[in-house]
Amino acid sequence: MQLSAAPYEERLTAPRSWWFLCLLAGLSFALIMLPFGTLPMLAGLAGGTAVAAVVVSAYGSARIRVVNGHLIAGEAKIPASALGDAEVLDAEEARAWRGPKADPRAFMLLRAYVPGALRVAVTDPQDPTPYVFLSTREPERLARALRAARDGADAS
Repeated sequence: MQLSAAPYEERLTAPRSWWFLCLLAGLSFALIMLPFGTLPMLAGLAGGTAVAAVVVSAYGSARIRVVNGHLIAGEAKIPASALGDAEVLDAEEARAWRGPKADPRAFMLLRAYVPGALRVAVTDPQDPTPYVFLSTREPERLARALRAARDGADAS
């Protein structure tokens, strides 16, 4: 019997400071529109803030879930049975795997504002992806959820 509730779910929301930058973008548009009058300036403030907020919201809408024996990270859906061991990476090690150690064939869900990460080997011989790299605020908990999903898939 599969559980319908996700043992792990995380949304990689943008930091609060980015929302302040949305307001600054709106102020920039307002200053650009200032020579055209008050109404265009207010439209620039509202429009610039709204556009920047949509961009920040879309970037921060990436989710990582482990549900029904699958890892769902962003647009990727990978069966837990195709995943190997998970390696919890601290901030320094995660930075190295985002840069010089990175394999261009790997699937990466990166968020620079999230310091921790998890690297999970892909064991499916049909898949050319060597590993999955996920920025996460709770790498240990995600590793446990993946281990439990993989063990549940092996038991079936």
